[in-house]
Amino acid sequence: MVETGLSCGGVLVSWQQQRRCYSRSLAGRLSNNSGLLPLVATLLITILNKTKRDSPLQKYLVVTGLAGILAAILVGIGEYLLHYDELARYSETSYDFMLGTGDNHSTVGHFFGVFGATLYPVGCFHIYLMLKPASRRWASIAFLIGSFGFIVGTVWIGSRASVSALVQMPPSDLTDHLIALYQTRYETLLQVTRLTTLVLSGIIVWLAIGGRSHYPRWIAIFNPILLIVANFVLFIAVPAIGKHTMPIALNVAFFIFFLLSVLIATRVRSDEPLDSTDV
Repeated sequence: MVETGLSCGGVLVSWQQQRRCYSRSLAGRLSNNSGLLPLVATLLITILNKTKRDSPLQKYLVVTGLAGILAAILVGIGEYLLHYDELARYSETSYDFMLGTGDNHSTVGHFFGVFGATLYPVGCFHIYLMLKPASRRWASIAFLIGSFGFIVGTVWIGSRASVSALVQMPPSDLTDHLIALYQTRYETLLQVTRLTTLVLSGIIVWLAIGGRSHYPRWIAIFNPILLIVANFVLFIAVPAIGKHTMPIALNVAFFIFFLLSVLIATRVRSDEPLDSTDV
């Protein structure tokens, strides 16, 4: 048994006992936060009921936007299961924050994350439709860049359960080598997703400020990259709350953005026709 300097409930524990302790803590945190889901579900049902009276364009905008919201929720649940750490030891150079992730949590989180991420390109198509009146060319570029980033991100999140399993193993030269390879092969993909999110946010801000898209100008303040930065600020300013949003910062950002976008979409002129080339 490998002893550690960390404790569980104030008592020094072995490496295996530490895993079980953190897993129980994680399960408790998830159950405590599950009350948010009914509120979100009620809001989404309300929006869907409203679209029954809307024009075809509004329905198309709302349904694609809801797909983006669902993607953010599912991937957010998956990443929370994979990444949440009671001690908030979040880092890109160390995986200690994964020590509390049990096998069951990482497996469930893996499938939530991977299958949920496949809906993000549909959300990107919603953004395209909302931006298209300002510039069809740049709206198309936003869709392609955003979709590319999320496809790459799906590969990345599909790898997290595997590195979590490596981290749970006793330290050795072999595990250190495998983790180093993982960082080179997969953490690079995360940087691609971050870069595409930055570019996507820039296009949203530019076209929204122009005033010819379906977005009001104020949506520029709520662009995804700025919302991600806000999550970092929250983590520093209020760690007790920020430690819950930090490991799922991108999903929190896109959840807020898509939610605002769908609410805006319900106010798009009902007499505006749906372009058949976009269907």
